[in-house]
Amino acid sequence: MTSAAAKLVRIVQRHLARFSPHADGLAAVEFAVILPLMLVTLFGMTGVTSAIAIDRKVTSIARTLSDLTSQGSSVTNTDLQNFFAIGKAMLTPYAAAQNPVSGGPLKTTTTEIYIDPASGAARVQWSSGDIPRAVGDVVTDMPGELIGKDAAKNILPDQYFILSEVSYLYAPSILPGVASVPLGESTYTRPRMSLACVLYNPVSPSTSCPKS
Repeated sequence: MTSAAAKLVRIVQRHLARFSPHADGLAAVEFAVILPLMLVTLFGMTGVTSAIAIDRKVTSIARTLSDLTSQGSSVTNTDLQNFFAIGKAMLTPYAAAQNPVSGGPLKTTTTEIYIDPASGAARVQWSSGDIPRAVGDVVTDMPGELIGKDAAKNILPDQYFILSEVSYLYAPSILPGVASVPLGESTYTRPRMSLACVLYNPVSPSTSCPKS
């Protein structure tokens, strides 16, 4: 190596050596840049995972409520409140009440629907829960394929359905405005006892279902 080249190498080495005392500062700057990205990734993954888990629970709760209600020939308000309590317990480990961790609250409603064979309208017979429907109202979003028809496409008589509606607003305060997702599920089940319907708070035993 020529003396000129060796001199140039020594000069470069001296200049690089000036930066060595500041290596810790460089690491701190790198950490400050990477930390926000790591936190966003961590909280984002946690938020998505929790939202998926709660959404599955909401679906399971809706199916359970309609299934429990459809198993009897009649239900009382106490029965329905017990069913709603079961639904809240199914949400564990997430809280049913509004909270800063996952949002909420859990809202549950159970409704019986009668299908008018003349018009095909799905009318509310009774409804109970956090957002009850008014008796006589028409449920416009009921899937038409659930309604039984004969070969001539005429609607079969005496058709009742138990509709359970469950909703939950997933909105953890740790991700304000980022992870606000409304979750909901509606499930229809046919009554499974001898009666075509499920009577609500019957005053006395009855063998006939109301039609309105």
